[in-house]
Amino acid sequence: MYNNIEFGIKDIVDNPKSIFYLLTSEEKEELQHQASLSNYRRNEFIFKEGDKPNGLIVLVDGKVKIFKEGLGGREQIIRMAKPLGLIGYRALLSNENHIASALTLEESVICTISIDFIMNKALKNNDFAFKIIQKLASELAFSNGRMITLTQKHIRGRLAESLMLLKDKYGVENDGTTLRVYLSREDIANLSNMTTSNAIRTLSTFASERMIAIDGRKIKILDAIRLDRVSLLG
Repeated sequence: MYNNIEFGIKDIVDNPKSIFYLLTSEEKEELQHQASLSNYRRNEFIFKEGDKPNGLIVLVDGKVKIFKEGLGGREQIIRMAKPLGLIGYRALLSNENHIASALTLEESVICTISIDFIMNKALKNNDFAFKIIQKLASELAFSNGRMITLTQKHIRGRLAESLMLLKDKYGVENDGTTLRVYLSREDIANLSNMTTSNAIRTLSTFASERMIAIDGRKIKILDAIRLDRVSLLG
């Protein structure tokens, strides 16, 4: 966890993969005075559906799920965030309340950058503004693709795609097979638009087919080619 805000901000502005790397030196300096750093425990809300945005939220460290609550309180995970990811920025830019909730999956560090800085300074940087537009367009394309997946693919295809999505998003441990994210069966089900019992049953089937191995919340991808084929066939 970060106790020094300057150290935490440097992780954001000095990383070439960060959108804030595109800011000028002066803008980066000002950002340090317009940002706050917060530590979150596992299973803590960063914001809830209906909340008003209080700044641009950046995940500095940890993992976060963004989800909507449907009928009967059942969750649908919309997307997952990893370090350097922006969270809830659509609501900020559209001047609307959040339409989904964000919850930490593990201990996480969040940086909140003031609305004034984003609107009156950062977005006047053409490169930064264009990158924001690209991110919004990419997120829209991802959402459209997921909508097709969750409504048209069969259970096996949906679950296989979710496992490959987690692999692409978070990578694997040093053993080359274990997913670097440990989700509950309920979260896997909510990511795949299925009941928890169906998720458990399908995971067991994948394990019996030697595509994956399961050890508690740890999932190993043993045969990514076959798993990807199941995802593509739906």
